[in-house]
Amino acid sequence: MNLFRQKEAEEVKEFDSYLSFTLDDEKFAIDVKQVIEILEVPNITKVPLAPPYMSGIINLRGKVLPLIDTKVKFELEAVDFTIDTCIIVLELAVEDEVMHIGALVDSVLEVLEVDRATVQPSPSIEAKYPLEFIRGMIRKEEDFIMLVNLNAVFSLEEVHFMQDANEGELEDTEK
Repeated sequence: MNLFRQKEAEEVKEFDSYLSFTLDDEKFAIDVKQVIEILEVPNITKVPLAPPYMSGIINLRGKVLPLIDTKVKFELEAVDFTIDTCIIVLELAVEDEVMHIGALVDSVLEVLEVDRATVQPSPSIEAKYPLEFIRGMIRKEEDFIMLVNLNAVFSLEEVHFMQDANEGELEDTEK
């Protein structure tokens, strides 16, 4: 009977997939369902009067993709471009709008399969970045990986600014 209950308990586990990445020496993860692709860093076009966290825009197969310096957004020093620097193309759903943005990160690590029951609450201690950006933590061996709350990282106003900047940049290139 115990073996049956143990097997039943194992079947009830619910797993989520997360893409892990680094910012400085910290490890973070985002829900893989929001990841479209991972890119090498191409030429970046600056956007005039953009907020400090917006690195610019890139051309992604003929479409404009706003590029966010995730480290600046997390109140860290700007990304120092290396061979490992990547862009994670994300799909954000804000209200009824869906938008793609590129998030610059120091490096991409791996996809993690995580049992929902093992996700720990976010810390309530002082950190180097805004804690509202973190929705939980995963323990992997001796490390903790912080789960990013993308809805807290990107507000509705910021998404609209990025859309407006993209439309303006597109209009300028069409002239």
